[in-house]
Amino acid sequence: MDDPLIQARIDLAAAFRLAARFDLNEGICNHFSYAAPERPGCFLVNPFGIHWSQMTASDLLLVDNGGGVLEGSGELETTAFCIHSRIHLRHPRAACVLHTHMPYATTLTALEDTPLEPISQNALRYYNDVAYDPSYNGIAGDVEEGDRMAEAMGEKRVLFLANHGIIVVGDSVAKAFEDLYYLERACQLQVMALSTGRPLKRVTDNVAATTFTKPDVSLHYAQAHFAALKRLLDAEDASYVQ
Repeated sequence: MDDPLIQARIDLAAAFRLAARFDLNEGICNHFSYAAPERPGCFLVNPFGIHWSQMTASDLLLVDNGGGVLEGSGELETTAFCIHSRIHLRHPRAACVLHTHMPYATTLTALEDTPLEPISQNALRYYNDVAYDPSYNGIAGDVEEGDRMAEAMGEKRVLFLANHGIIVVGDSVAKAFEDLYYLERACQLQVMALSTGRPLKRVTDNVAATTFTKPDVSLHYAQAHFAALKRLLDAEDASYVQ
C-alpha cells in the first residue's frame, strides 16, 4: 500500500474487528486511535455508534487535536476525543492508543491494591511497564480528565484506570494490538489464579526483568502475529479494508 494513511486506516479497522473477535470490546463503547501519518496533529479514531465487528477503514474519522473532523461523516464521541487527543499530544511515542474495558483487565482495576503480578510468562511482557491511576473521576467528559490520564501514564505503555479499564499505547497498530491481546490473557490467568485462594507464585525480579529485553524480537513477533490475524479476517470477511 503506497498511501500510509490508507494503510493506517486498514490496520486500525482490522484491530477493531479482531478486538471484537476476542471479546475485548464492550458494546459500542471504547475507542482506538492512530496518529495520522504525514498529518501532524491529526489522528484516526472510530466514530460513535458502529459496532467493532463491522468497522471498516472508511468508517474511521480523521480529526485534529482541536476536535475538528477533517474526514468522515460519523460522530466524534466526546470521551474518545478527550482521552485520545491528550495522550497523542503529550506522548508522541504513542502513535497507537487503544482503550478498552476488556473483562479480565478491568476486573483487576476493580480490586484494591491488585497490580498485574509477575506470575506468568505473558505478564512478564509488561514488567515495570505498567502505570496505575488510582482515582476514578467519572466519565471523561473534558480534556482536563484526558490530561490527567496522560500524566498518569508517564513513560509506561500500559495504564490501568481504577474502576474503569485500561489504555495501551504503541508505536504501531501491530505492536499495540499485540500488547492488548496478551495483557488480557495475562489478566485472565491472574484472575483465575486468585480465584483458587492459593498463594500466587511470583517470578523473581531478576528473571522477570530479563525475560523480554529484545525490542527487535518483540516487534518481529508482533508484526507476524498481526499479519496472521489479518489473514484470518481476509479469509472470512475482508470488508474491513473498504
